[in-house]
Amino acid sequence: MSHFSAVGAAPPIEVYQLSRDCQADTHPQKINLGVGAYRTPEGKPWILPVVKKAEAQLAKDIDAETINHEYLPVLGLDSFTSAATAMLLGKGSPALKEERAFGIQALSGTGALRNGAEFLVQQLKKTVFYFSNPTWGNHGLVFKNAGFTDARTYRYWDKSTCGFNFEGLIEDLQNAPEGAVIILHACAHNPTGIDPSQEQWGKIADVMQEKKLFPFFDCAYQGFASGDLDQDAWAVRFFVERGFELFCSQSFSKNFGLYNERAGNLTVVVKDKSLIENMKSQITLIVRAMYSNPPAHGGRIVDLVLKDEQLYTEWRDSIKIMSSRIIEMRKGLRERLEKLNTPGQWNHITEQIGMFSFTGLTPEMCQFLLKEKHVYLLKNGRISMCGVTPSNLDYLA
Repeated sequence: MSHFSAVGAAPPIEVYQLSRDCQADTHPQKINLGVGAYRTPEGKPWILPVVKKAEAQLAKDIDAETINHEYLPVLGLDSFTSAATAMLLGKGSPALKEERAFGIQALSGTGALRNGAEFLVQQLKKTVFYFSNPTWGNHGLVFKNAGFTDARTYRYWDKSTCGFNFEGLIEDLQNAPEGAVIILHACAHNPTGIDPSQEQWGKIADVMQEKKLFPFFDCAYQGFASGDLDQDAWAVRFFVERGFELFCSQSFSKNFGLYNERAGNLTVVVKDKSLIENMKSQITLIVRAMYSNPPAHGGRIVDLVLKDEQLYTEWRDSIKIMSSRIIEMRKGLRERLEKLNTPGQWNHITEQIGMFSFTGLTPEMCQFLLKEKHVYLLKNGRISMCGVTPSNLDYLA
């Protein structure tokens, strides 16, 4: 008998299984709308030109031995975390001016969520967390594995309108226990693509202050959603200005195209800067026990681009190219669906924002599209707009 005889098979991760199935499909018109990664109008992965320039510079620095492959500090590359935190909060942020904010380099946004969640469990003894219904498929798993024992949801998607259930969200937050951790999507909500308006964010903040709830933002798409870094960070900055202490996970997978480099940051905002050193010391122990210290390459790419004015400008132009292409595909898909007199209303396709669209299709409809039409999408009806291209728009519609 093996020690591992009792180990059963875990269910496959849907989005990755979809990609494998699509890759194996030989149908000439197959479309992969599952994976959340940018694609060019030709359906190809895109290495940002500015990333290539940064990597070329880093190679020169390796040759000159001005950088090397020594370990980074446990909490990461200081210049990277400072730049990432400033990008999120804005250089004029009161939290930055008063030195009440800091960053921790992490294994992309997922690692930032895990680092923050473990800290909240270990140090603040948090047990209850809320996530939107629906949400990114990994939120619950990350927080449960970090030690949270009470997972709850707040309403978000209104199936009847393919829109935002704002009243349900507010009611659920009003009923949350004091001190609960609330996961909020900073922009381009995954999977629905629906974001609260600024007025609605104000009411969400009112309830969270009244109930003393702790905001944990997930910012995976800054700049990638609207093409504007400041607009996409508005909600986080608003909460900081309202006086909240908060965590925010940041990912550079989408807006830099650094999917496999795992470049991320956990931004922390507190009320009293004297608390920071103790917090850093405890997060150091969390990181030390999990992965010891973060990888350097992706962080160095981001750091170099953010602090070089010319590269930074070029990067912002690339973000606009990516976000604009997605917006155009939304317009094109809606126009074609309406021209075909497709049953239902399709305004939500263009009213949503970011990488994903929540179509409103049922699991049975999605299964039909997959099996009969070779269109690969999640069974909850989420599609990645990056997989929609000028050449497949007509077939998809």
